[in-house]
Amino acid sequence: MLTLLPLRLPFPVANALPNATFLLPRFTRVPVRRTPPQANMSTSSGPDAAPAAATVGEECGKDVLVQYVVLRRDLADAWPLGSVVAQGCHAAVAAVWAHRDHPDTAAYCGPDNLDRMHKVTLEVKGETQLKNLAEKLEAAGVQHKLWIEQPENIPTCIATAPCPKSQVSSFFKKLKLCK
Repeated sequence: MLTLLPLRLPFPVANALPNATFLLPRFTRVPVRRTPPQANMSTSSGPDAAPAAATVGEECGKDVLVQYVVLRRDLADAWPLGSVVAQGCHAAVAAVWAHRDHPDTAAYCGPDNLDRMHKVTLEVKGETQLKNLAEKLEAAGVQHKLWIEQPENIPTCIATAPCPKSQVSSFFKKLKLCK
């Protein structure tokens, strides 16, 4: 919901425009109804088939496209912040590029969504947890990229390809938000 609030301008601007009134938006959170994961994710075709991908940016009870980025906490404690952020950026870009032809990725990167992408940045304790998560995602067929920093050969981050939140959120629900 959008509410407009009056804006008080600094002294020099207020003098230049004494009779002007400016309104700035104030955003109010709208509750989002969570959609349970689907038991069968096979796609069907025909006139009664549901759309394969959620419409980007749909909220209020509908599935949104999201990209999860998972960083190693032990690296965040030992490396400069910029280096750790770069690892997440590498993985996110690689996951999007590797799956650029998928309809969910096309919608996520489409012009109507560029200013409202959904990303969730989480953390795991270390390399073992990161590799275990990668194995679970691989076994479930979740498209992702495990970023391995070279030339050191260090697994640093995982990023999923953009996909409907309801299909992948269960893999990440026990992880902490990255701090």
